[in-house]
Amino acid sequence: MMPTSGTPIFVLKEGTRRDRGKGAQFNNIAAAKAVADAVRSTLGPRGMDKMLVDSLGDVVITNDGVTILKEIDIEHPAAKMIVEVAKTQDDEAGDGTTTAVILAGELLKKAEELIDQNIHPTVIAQGYRMASDKAREIVEGVAAKVGLKDRDTLLKIARTSMSSKAASSHSDLLGDVAVKAASLVAEDRDGKLFVDEDNIQITKKQGGSINDTQLVEGVIVDKERVHPGMPQQVDNAKIAMVDAALEVKKTEIDAKIEITDPSQLQAFLAEEESVLRRMVDQVKKSGATVLFCQKGIDDLAQHFLAKAGIYAVRRVKKSDMEKLAKATGGRLVTKLDELAKDDLGYAKLVYEKKIGDDEMTFVTGCKNPKAVSILIRGGTEHVVDELERSLDDAVSVVSVAIEDGKYITGGGSTAMEIALGLRDYASTVGGREQIAIEAFADAAEIIPRTLAENAGLDPIDTLIDMRKAHKNGNKHAAVNVFTGKIEDARKNEVLEPIRVGLQALSSATDAAVMILRIDDVIAAKSGGGGGAGGKGGAGAGGDDHGDSEEY
Repeated sequence: MMPTSGTPIFVLKEGTRRDRGKGAQFNNIAAAKAVADAVRSTLGPRGMDKMLVDSLGDVVITNDGVTILKEIDIEHPAAKMIVEVAKTQDDEAGDGTTTAVILAGELLKKAEELIDQNIHPTVIAQGYRMASDKAREIVEGVAAKVGLKDRDTLLKIARTSMSSKAASSHSDLLGDVAVKAASLVAEDRDGKLFVDEDNIQITKKQGGSINDTQLVEGVIVDKERVHPGMPQQVDNAKIAMVDAALEVKKTEIDAKIEITDPSQLQAFLAEEESVLRRMVDQVKKSGATVLFCQKGIDDLAQHFLAKAGIYAVRRVKKSDMEKLAKATGGRLVTKLDELAKDDLGYAKLVYEKKIGDDEMTFVTGCKNPKAVSILIRGGTEHVVDELERSLDDAVSVVSVAIEDGKYITGGGSTAMEIALGLRDYASTVGGREQIAIEAFADAAEIIPRTLAENAGLDPIDTLIDMRKAHKNGNKHAAVNVFTGKIEDARKNEVLEPIRVGLQALSSATDAAVMILRIDDVIAAKSGGGGGAGGKGGAGAGGDDHGDSEEY
């Protein structure tokens, strides 16, 4: 018998790929850096846009980091973790997605150099965690206060978030719209302000120009009145919101009505008519002059409503009904019999207007609207879509600034403060972690550096000048990408909410630490047609070449 000691033992299934040790780490880091590089050129007012074409040929033109990363089909698992950073940033702060991704990529790049010098990844991870905590303290230290009444500062914050987007040339108008919208829907809960962005409805219709974009202190419902005999506009409208059909109910079970005599048919139709008439009378009795119905309205009921001079809209979306209730101060009624005067909402004017090809109902001039609408106009579909993304960011940053009541300066100034503060802090920390803290400080400088690169400035000179200014105590010294000089960010009105900075720090650190701690990637071979093959273009070929290219 031959000894069996030389026989290989297969623990993993055949075809499973496995990367270990530094190979796995460097591979993951390379993937994460590739994602960061994909959005790097979009940072700042001088950043460029990306055109993304999907497999169906749909085009998206955007500068928004999270949109770019969501649209690209990313296969590598470590790269997907970086996309998560952008998504978290977008959910929490609404802006700063590109910043967060670039920072995560740079943290990993610096860590790679340290791993090369045989510093253990857990030491780096520990150092990064300490640095992130310290950086949060530094950010809190340079933050200034802002309140709901501070319209001027909020407008600057909104305009800063748009400065890098296509909307920047119209940022005065759009910023004003964003600030008004967020201020109107802000609610006081337990002494803290809260802005629910779901109460700001953004409706887009191509056509007109960007200057036609407007804020409606009320709601725009994308529906027309149900009957041409109804008034086209109603002043001082009393609005009923009903989640019940103005139709004769069909029975749930199969029922047969046998009519044996012509007079019975007449009686049957008359009864149906009187049921509908009673329903309309119920609406009229409540004093309502406008009716929004979540379900259907029968043709005959439409006739009676038109006769009564009531403006009615049917099949309104549930979300629109909720916004209507918040805007007009009315209550949503699910039983028509229960409709009373107290349930009605109020709007100064309800009218129908043709926007583009569609008739829409505008509910405007609400007394104290807790829901508002923004109607976006623009030359082409792609312009309107990108405007929506810009406005969405602007509304988000104003909202989080109102909620947190603090803002910081942009243009790389806060990042440079972090870098300076961390270098001082590193020297007070014993052990090897201080090397990782210094690496974090270097990584923070990627923000001003990228801003300078995108503006065609010399990044080294810019960094040296900025460090000097910050060393001399000018905490708000930032790179002015238009003049190429180092100037005070407050003077240039480059402001952002504190949450954008804090969230970018924590998401980027968390993702970087998680990727650093991975030293083994075990990837199962994908089955033909399933897994990777299920994606449009890959076909069942994901089976064979997927192994060599995916990781």
